Amino acid sequence: MVRSVQRRQLIKGAAAGMTGLALGPLQAFAQAKDTVTIAWPADVPSWDPQQRTAPDAQGIYKAVFDQPIDQNLDLSLRPQLAKAWNLSSDGRTFELEFRDDVYFQDGSKMTSADFRYGWLERIRRKDAIDLGRVWTEVTDIETPSPTKAIVRMSQAKPTAAQWLAFMANFVVPRDYMEKVGVAGFREKPIGSGAYRMVEYQLNSRIVLERNDKYWGPKPAIRRVIYEVMKDPSARVAAIQSGKVDLAVGLPVREVGRLAQNKSFAGELNPITRVILLQIREDMGFSDDNVRLAAHMSIDKVALSKAFYGGAAAPLSMVSPPGTPAYDPSFKFAYDPKKAQELLKKAGFGPGKPAKIKLATTNGNFPSDFDIARAIVAMWKKVGIEAEIEVIEYAKYFELNRGRKLPEATLYSWDNATGDPEMFTGYLLHPKKPFSSWKREEEGKRVTALETVVDYNKRVEGYREFEKYAIEHGAAMPVLQTVQTVVRKSDLQYARYKNGMIVAQNMSWK
Repeated sequence: MVRSVQRRQLIKGAAAGMTGLALGPLQAFAQAKDTVTIAWPADVPSWDPQQRTAPDAQGIYKAVFDQPIDQNLDLSLRPQLAKAWNLSSDGRTFELEFRDDVYFQDGSKMTSADFRYGWLERIRRKDAIDLGRVWTEVTDIETPSPTKAIVRMSQAKPTAAQWLAFMANFVVPRDYMEKVGVAGFREKPIGSGAYRMVEYQLNSRIVLERNDKYWGPKPAIRRVIYEVMKDPSARVAAIQSGKVDLAVGLPVREVGRLAQNKSFAGELNPITRVILLQIREDMGFSDDNVRLAAHMSIDKVALSKAFYGGAAAPLSMVSPPGTPAYDPSFKFAYDPKKAQELLKKAGFGPGKPAKIKLATTNGNFPSDFDIARAIVAMWKKVGIEAEIEVIEYAKYFELNRGRKLPEATLYSWDNATGDPEMFTGYLLHPKKPFSSWKREEEGKRVTALETVVDYNKRVEGYREFEKYAIEHGAAMPVLQTVQTVVRKSDLQYARYKNGMIVAQNMSWK
């Protein structure tokens, strides 16, 4: 269950670092009570929801578009557009039965042909969509009726159902997209979701209005406004002044400070995202000893206390507590003395430091830049000299796909499913666009696990692979991500274990 930190805990955890303007009375409500305004850290990368697997866009996409399968708060799967589904015993055939009462926002009916369009036709014509990178196994999709689809695959895909509830797996209307073209669709997107996009200003503002003809339960909130604010201090100022009703990604000390005002509720919610160092196997990290030394010299407990009031769990595995592959008995020790010994084996030390670069965002998740600076200071003590390179969150995807990230990148890795395939399976698969690690040894092990249909065997295989990868310097988990939220105290929202904030689950008391 997602843990919400109470106000008294927030105050205690953040007391040492409270800064900023003194709290005064709440100046104004952001909007009328049928409206919610949200301070959000990043714009959507595109209004084609199949184009990018961008974590921060998912909550916005889920308001406008629907997915074949949805998730409960605990991340278990539940029907959405698909009423039922079944994976064959060999994992190579996946059948879906769709609802017969779903309409897109232009009044056209959603059918299995729309599903086939995204998961087969767009991929075959080589549209630049991440959906195609995820579903490389698909050889055909049969649509024997408007409500039935049969997905044929060249190899087993045990996580087919999980993926249909995950990033980029949104249904778009075939006829409308073909009529207006991909570019036209991005200008005027329509889905079958609970909200319609009615206004969009790039990197600035998104306005959604309730779709009163939505096939499912109608949202309590009529109008949702996302104010895109990349600077965390801007989000702090916006919620404090009453300009917005909810803000995410705030510094922990500011959550504690704002929580002292009874007009606000502040929360630190551990979620299935993890803060990690996404690394390369070459350049300055070509030696296993150097990578292991870099990992051993990171004091994760100190990072958690300094930047998250101790609320962010230090990680030895990429899979965090509460997910299937997590093993509480596995520990990767903080050992700067051993780190120096490993560096010495590789020919480095304080007098001759190993030199690398570390990429980081600044403001994409709480304290990202400060954590990067702290890690660089820890590395310097053992004999690793790192130069920080600040990158834009949107730029990260381009750099990763183009093999242009440096030796290490501080990143908040999202896995809204909790399944281990989307943790180390994608993090260390050399042929996946999500991975900066390209060594074939790990790739072979991941490839073998991808087709294991037996759930327990597959999870155990990933659990052992994670340990192997960490012990060989191929993965560097740091902390379980803590989602920081400050909201008006009379605004309610559903707390998903993966940190998803979805407009259609919001309401005013």
